[in-house]
Amino acid sequence: MEVNSILAALAAGAAGFGACFAYGRLKERALRAELAGRERDLREQWRREGEAAALSARVAAQEQLGRERSEMVQSLAGQREALASDERRLVEREGFVQRQMERLAQQEQDLRQRAEQLEAARATLEAQQQELRCLTFDARTRLESLAQMDPAAARTLLLREVEREAARDAADLSRHLLETARARAEAEARRILATALQRCAVAHTFETTTATVALTGDDMKGRIIGREGRNIRSFEAVTGVTVLVDDTPNAVVLSAFDPVRREVARQTMERLILDGRIHPSRIEEVFKTVTEEMGAFILRKGEDAVARAGLPPMAPPVVELLGKLHFRHSFSQNVLNHSVEVAHLCGLMAAEMGESAPVARRAGLLHDIGKALSQDVEGPHAIVGADFLRRQGESPEIVNAVASHHEEVPHENLYGILVSTADAISASRPGSRSESMTTYLQRLENLEKIALGFEGVEKAFAVQAGRELRVVVRPDRLDDGAAHLLARQIARKIEEDLVYPGQIRITVIRETRCVEFAK
Repeated sequence: MEVNSILAALAAGAAGFGACFAYGRLKERALRAELAGRERDLREQWRREGEAAALSARVAAQEQLGRERSEMVQSLAGQREALASDERRLVEREGFVQRQMERLAQQEQDLRQRAEQLEAARATLEAQQQELRCLTFDARTRLESLAQMDPAAARTLLLREVEREAARDAADLSRHLLETARARAEAEARRILATALQRCAVAHTFETTTATVALTGDDMKGRIIGREGRNIRSFEAVTGVTVLVDDTPNAVVLSAFDPVRREVARQTMERLILDGRIHPSRIEEVFKTVTEEMGAFILRKGEDAVARAGLPPMAPPVVELLGKLHFRHSFSQNVLNHSVEVAHLCGLMAAEMGESAPVARRAGLLHDIGKALSQDVEGPHAIVGADFLRRQGESPEIVNAVASHHEEVPHENLYGILVSTADAISASRPGSRSESMTTYLQRLENLEKIALGFEGVEKAFAVQAGRELRVVVRPDRLDDGAAHLLARQIARKIEEDLVYPGQIRITVIRETRCVEFAK
């Protein structure tokens, strides 16, 4: 019974163990299946993450490659533009060098021709000297035989005659060579200057350091002065000008050396008179309004000058200074109009010489811009203007042309010479500048005094406002050859002793009158 129970228990245990074992195997299989599924999921996840990372890296690499390619394209474009600019500059420089070489070749040819002419003249002179020696020997022989003179006296007489003949021949040869050289050397310059002058004509006006404002009545002076002079003191303090009330009837005079400040004060005074309300606060209000309007007016004047010169728009600081030149005058010549005139002359001459007309006009327009700064900055107006333009980014050739137009610095290009020439033409042409009567008479007196200082001169007259000097000589003292030589000597003396614009013509007049009476 117990054995059966034990066996039954063993059988039951074996059955339970088998069931447990089977369950464990099933559980193990399920766990393995689950682990295999997780492993597949992990592998799939890792694959997707790897693909996403690879795609992200590929996109980042493509973006980096695109950026580098764009930077490289921009760099290549900048290098290509720099190369193109260098090539253009090189072509311009080669053209300039070619033109210089052509001019040098032409000058060399002219010098060679001149040397050939001088050699021919020298040969002619030697032949004449040889002939003169023969004639001298014959003349001396005849003189000794006919006049019964000793050799010393005959030699003295002969030498005096030879000296007179040689001086006449030298004067003729010198005149011929000088006329030939002047005609060849100045023909091109005369043509260029004549073309520029014929195509340019500008009017000029006169100004002083004062401005006059008319009054509507005598009672207005009292209102301008105000109680105990408070209005006039306020006006002078605000505007910075001097008000002269009692000098001119029915008018007040505003005096100031700054032309812009004087013009602002004049307009302020006129508006106060029209308004009728004159008191310190109203003066400040009107002055502020006029100052703002004056700033806009100056800009308009500067822009108008740039447009009249045929140039593209310029930087506002440059335009503002150009507009201020409208209120500045030099020897009664308006500086802004003078600058526009110089710009046109520079452009005309540059076009005739094959240079850049816009660059020449720009240099001519800006050449006196330093005069608008000379009150505040020390130094010559040419140097001051050049420094200002350099800070504004102007090209070196424009800066040098402005700085060198009064030869305070050396010329580095042709434009500075063109500006100097155009500036002299604009300043020296008749009617451009005023001249005091004392200076005018002194200049004429100096011309006549120089001519009367030469031997054989009887009278001298300065005519054509000092542009021509007519000299009357004694016919018994000077012959025709000596008259030509005298004209050249007077011209040299004037060039050495006097400073004058343009040129002076010297005319020597020699007249011989023979009078006889028939009985």
